[in-house]
Amino acid sequence: MSSLDKFHNLVAQGLQENSLINSPKELYEPMDYILNIGGKRIRPVIVLLGADLFDGDLQQVIKPSLAVEFFHNFTLMHDDIMDDAPLRRGKTTVHEQYGVNTAILSGDALLIKSYEMLEDLEPELFKKVTKLFTKTAKELCEGQQWDINFETQTNVSYEDYIKMISFKTGVLVGASLQIGALIAGANDEDAELIYQYGLNLGIAYQLKDDYLDVFGNLEHLGKKHAGDIYENKKTILYISALEAANKEERDELLFWYNMNTDNIDKVYAVEKIFRKLNVNKKLSTLIREYTNKAHQFLDKINVADDKKVYLRELSELLIDRQG
Repeated sequence: MSSLDKFHNLVAQGLQENSLINSPKELYEPMDYILNIGGKRIRPVIVLLGADLFDGDLQQVIKPSLAVEFFHNFTLMHDDIMDDAPLRRGKTTVHEQYGVNTAILSGDALLIKSYEMLEDLEPELFKKVTKLFTKTAKELCEGQQWDINFETQTNVSYEDYIKMISFKTGVLVGASLQIGALIAGANDEDAELIYQYGLNLGIAYQLKDDYLDVFGNLEHLGKKHAGDIYENKKTILYISALEAANKEERDELLFWYNMNTDNIDKVYAVEKIFRKLNVNKKLSTLIREYTNKAHQFLDKINVADDKKVYLRELSELLIDRQG
């Protein structure tokens, strides 16, 4: 992680100083478990990067960065239940390890703890940050519901999908940067620019996730290969394939996506169609387009270019990853 190491170390220190080990252990142990099963802790680092860009006091931002990390992991705990996912970051998911009821309740408690991490902010700043935090939380729920809707929706457009991942993934990256920027005293214009940078980078990040789910390095994935295909998720790969397919290819895709099965033949057949129609290459191009759009917003922020080095490194970290 090179130059981002110092930010990761601050997050690790903050987690240690704000340990979730408490009583009853049946409630708190699952919360501690998901926070310590190998996640990259990118989002709290992003909060710190947003503050660092505007020369903020990083110690003042540690707890708000943990708020974002707690909130993100709360969503993962509940998402895994909805997806019936067996693995998260290569380890057993919380609901598989501790049971569904415990995972729901511990997830709720983790959400509450996330708001608790904002309580040290000065009143006006608290109001501004909490308003953004709540707006983002609502948008994530909306994005998750659209994602669920798409599973039974016959036609999902490119625009529908981009809107869904904007809300499900992009807004949290944007809000994380903006929270850091606001605490550091950034003006409204720069705070909006860094939000848009994060939003578009988050979209590119999710598109890369879609790509890696099917075409990624299995050793780096830490989750079930081609899980989106098994679950009939209408990702951008599927949408692009339907758009480019002839009648025979379209019928075959619809056949497999109307089938609930763990049959590996389904993955082989769908992946073959994806490659034949070059949707993997089209997606790589789209990822670059959103990454470039993010950098255009970053370029407009009124700080010296050498202060933007960490955020450019962040882009490389998120978009060039193989798992």
